[in-house]
Amino acid sequence: MRVFVTGASGWIGSATVDELIAAGHQVTGLARSDASAAAVEAAGATVVRGDLDDLDAIRRGAEDAEGVVHLANKHDWSNPAATNAAERAAVETIGTALVGTDRPFIVASGIAGLAGDRPGLETDPNPFVGPDSMRGGSENRALDFVDQGVRSIAARFAPTVHGVGDHGFISLIVAAARQHGVSAYVGEGTNSWSAVHRSDAARLVRLGLEGAPAGTRMHVTGETAVSTRSIAEAIGEGLGLPVTSVDPADAIDHFGFIGRFFGMEMSGDSTATRALLGWEPTGPTLAEDIAAGAYFDVRVS
Repeated sequence: MRVFVTGASGWIGSATVDELIAAGHQVTGLARSDASAAAVEAAGATVVRGDLDDLDAIRRGAEDAEGVVHLANKHDWSNPAATNAAERAAVETIGTALVGTDRPFIVASGIAGLAGDRPGLETDPNPFVGPDSMRGGSENRALDFVDQGVRSIAARFAPTVHGVGDHGFISLIVAAARQHGVSAYVGEGTNSWSAVHRSDAARLVRLGLEGAPAGTRMHVTGETAVSTRSIAEAIGEGLGLPVTSVDPADAIDHFGFIGRFFGMEMSGDSTATRALLGWEPTGPTLAEDIAAGAYFDVRVS
């Protein structure tokens, strides 16, 4: 299959490109810089130069492909409106290019906000609808294209896709621990995050691209619910720091913007996903990666 991947040089995207090529697929990756283009080419993929604002490049990539994996996101926490608008425009561009083809279109999403105080299920609808909502309502917008002959599939990723080299949410929590000299959790630390190893996430994306039916919501969660207190304890153990609670009112002061999320329930069950696609995670758990030092050589600027 000829597959177009946005975010091809990113943390999840680069692993997905490797996974797809290893399985015999031909990959074209969107790259916005010389460094990104070089990384995509080094992996054995072809490059389309452009970014999320270059809708012509995205359209060309989608039209030339037999399947699309959309993983790119601006992640500009200082300007969420622009991030959401770019995400929605990219999804609409890809979906429109694939109308009537029955080709697969995987769109990255998340599990935040699905079910309140319990792990979300694949049957739970995404609550973010419309261009002004989180991620521009991109999951629901992508699934709208199912009725127009697109095999749209939502990939709801765990809040932490972990592994050596991850600069995501866990690395920010580690940075806060270093800065303050304590490894903290919010409140009682009983809320939970799902987690998945990067290699397992990439494999599930491939399986979904190859065989998930139109309208599938895949939960890319290897561990359903890891308490945030246990995450803080693992970080404290690894850094040799005491572990403490931070009042919810002080979470953003302590952690930065990630404090808005570390006190939230962001967990999702993947039982139905595993049964549908025969996926079983085999990579290390989050605690195993932290214990092995995966995050302690990472510096966040």
